[in-house]
Amino acid sequence: MAQINMRQAISDALWEEMERDEKVFILGEEVGVWGGTYAVTKGFYEHFGEKRVRDTPIAEAAIVGAAIGAAMVGLRPVAELMTINFAFVAMDHIVNEAPKMHTMFGGQMTVPMVIRTAGGGGRQLGATHSQTPDSVFAHFPGLKVVSPGTPADAKGLLKTAIRSEDPVMFIEHAAMYQVKGEVPEGEHLVPIGESKVQREGSDVTIVSYSRGLQLSIQAADQLAKDGIEAEVVDLRTLRPLDLGPVLESFKKTNRMVTVEEGWGTYGIGAEVAARVYDQAFDYIDAPIKRVAQKEVPLPYNQALEQHALPQVADVVAAVKEVV
Repeated sequence: MAQINMRQAISDALWEEMERDEKVFILGEEVGVWGGTYAVTKGFYEHFGEKRVRDTPIAEAAIVGAAIGAAMVGLRPVAELMTINFAFVAMDHIVNEAPKMHTMFGGQMTVPMVIRTAGGGGRQLGATHSQTPDSVFAHFPGLKVVSPGTPADAKGLLKTAIRSEDPVMFIEHAAMYQVKGEVPEGEHLVPIGESKVQREGSDVTIVSYSRGLQLSIQAADQLAKDGIEAEVVDLRTLRPLDLGPVLESFKKTNRMVTVEEGWGTYGIGAEVAARVYDQAFDYIDAPIKRVAQKEVPLPYNQALEQHALPQVADVVAAVKEVV
């Protein structure tokens, strides 16, 4: 398999799906002539033309609203929002329209659209441009929420999302576009709503996704040097949330740490912990620990920003506490 980075994996998925289905088109700020804020759509405008790669005004509500309308009449739009922080401008469309159209109108229509957006901190962009509000979007039924942690999953999940009949929020981490990994060539699909064990272990279960997965794998490698074998489960999809592999792992290790870049309060880790306490209480040998961002607006100062974000050392410390 080829070793490519996350940016290329996402770009390949988009290119392949646009070649496969002429109903797929891209719209967003600077996706055309400029090639995308993160260069994901570089070369698309020249190849597919302005009708299928549409530059838009700086108006997120218009971008998502146009995508909803296009999806309702049979197209498959991929709407790019420069960052997830700008999704708040289009919140009504994202959580109150796209996810509810199918059920509110008795299945008369579907809304097959993808909203691609980048989240996360670590790039000194300040508190309003560095957020990880994934749990906010995962709260709403009808909206699938995907956040891959490897290039292979990024490609496979995005291709599946584009083919889905439901609206999908596809959240990429802005600091992970250079992360490399093995990616199958050709037709590669990954099911939405299936978690995956990314590293086998026997002493403790670490549950994470997106950039948290990278931290968890690095922490597990460090812990192995101390004789602690951590099993790492990658959620991959936040809605629908698949706890099957998580519960199976926990029943084996009896200890758990969750890792996320968002704030811990009302976070993804809190939901995972609550479900494990509910469904596997008899297997608990230690309280579940949650590793998350410190509860402050993310600082601009580089040292303070890194101090606020979860680090490998935080995961290692949490695991050592529960074991």
